[in-house]
Amino acid sequence: MFSLDRNAPTPLADQIELRLRELITGGRLPAAARLLSIRQLASQLAVSPNTVVAAYDRLMALGLIESRGTAGYFVREARHANLPDAAALEAGEEQDGVWLAQQANDQRAGMLLASSGALPPSWLEDAVPAAAVQRGLARAHAGMASRCPPQGLPELRERIAMVLRGMGMAVDAGRILTTYGGTHAIDLICRAFLQPGDTVLVEDPGYFLMFERLRKEGLRIVPIQRHPDGVDLAQLEAACRNHRPRLLFIQTVLHNPTGWTSTVANLHKVLMLAEQYGFLIAEDDVQGHFHPGHATRLASLSGLDRVIYYSSFCKALSPALRLGYMAADPTLLKVLMREKIYSVLTTPALNEYVMLEVLAAGRWRKHLDRLNAKLLAARHASARQLSAAGLLLDHPGEGGLFLWASVPDGVDMNLLVQDAYRNQILLVRGATFTADQQADAHIRFNVVFSQPPRLADYLRERLQSLSSAREVLARVSLGARPAG
Repeated sequence: MFSLDRNAPTPLADQIELRLRELITGGRLPAAARLLSIRQLASQLAVSPNTVVAAYDRLMALGLIESRGTAGYFVREARHANLPDAAALEAGEEQDGVWLAQQANDQRAGMLLASSGALPPSWLEDAVPAAAVQRGLARAHAGMASRCPPQGLPELRERIAMVLRGMGMAVDAGRILTTYGGTHAIDLICRAFLQPGDTVLVEDPGYFLMFERLRKEGLRIVPIQRHPDGVDLAQLEAACRNHRPRLLFIQTVLHNPTGWTSTVANLHKVLMLAEQYGFLIAEDDVQGHFHPGHATRLASLSGLDRVIYYSSFCKALSPALRLGYMAADPTLLKVLMREKIYSVLTTPALNEYVMLEVLAAGRWRKHLDRLNAKLLAARHASARQLSAAGLLLDHPGEGGLFLWASVPDGVDMNLLVQDAYRNQILLVRGATFTADQQADAHIRFNVVFSQPPRLADYLRERLQSLSSAREVLARVSLGARPAG
């Protein structure tokens, strides 16, 4: 099919991806053509199967090929969307939180979602096989007529509690409430415990969708700077003294967007301040599944005293199931369940029975182990390419989906992200993750989608051209004549 240059500085997986991409875009591998299996191509090119897996993963992330289970890998057919104008409706303005959330879910063909907050579908397509869905439905005595208790299926809640106990949290099924995901959990917390005029503390940078959600409730947002070891404790204590907050939203493990994890010492101080000033803590652990080791959470240190813990299976397992969960003291959980009944009544029984089957069969832990091994390899590849392109990685975290990288001084971030989008690359500027939209020199990168050389090539070219332009402007401002 093609050969590799083993003396070139380009990694072998990158060479395989580039050669196949050229064959596909050039028409030599037409739509629906079947590719060699991983083992066949590895044998033909004398490389390890993992090298071919990395190349195929990147091509799937680009939407050029697809996996059809045991049938193998095939060139993906081009999508021609002759849809009415209503299908192209944009819910927000470019680079705002709602717009970015829509981009990740629309999955538009040809767009490289370099800053996406999600995994590519190809990484999750085998996580919940059709057989698991069938066995899950078989668990429901009334089939598709089954109803789900508002708190969640008792068997599922006990399985979730087992997962949390394995993470060091002293919980039982009575302290668990199922949700549609992390965003639903945030909504329930706002409905249950916050009123217009209340002060809420948030991390800065932090989860962009939450900021506007809080403002819509008429809440006062006080941002607390986030550092690699956790929130800025001096700022947190000053905010407590000056504003008497009702609640703190915090991501302690693999913080989004930075990927940082709080230290135990930092978490202990946060709990001390919560006790001293009487505020609740909402601990977001949606990214925690991607941590490669044994991280400490506020929920485990506190025994759920003043802490409402929430997470989700959506990102790591299946966005189609839309299932998450909360853990809290029963007095708090009762209020949250009332708000769940008011807003959505209950979560779908089918989703819960399928999730019960996945947990009971042991698929969840095996899936996470495979996923985190692939994420680790993707982090190394993406970090290497982004650094070579001229970006600075600020305190890379221990694992997970994200790398938080800064651009060189003087780069106009707005122009960069707009130009990237016109070139079919989605980049999210750091300002989007700040509570007050202040200028920020960072970009959040998804380690899976940041592997293709196309991204590094684009960034290297744009950053070099911007650097040259700045040098010219500097010489002009100093009265020197531009070279050439």
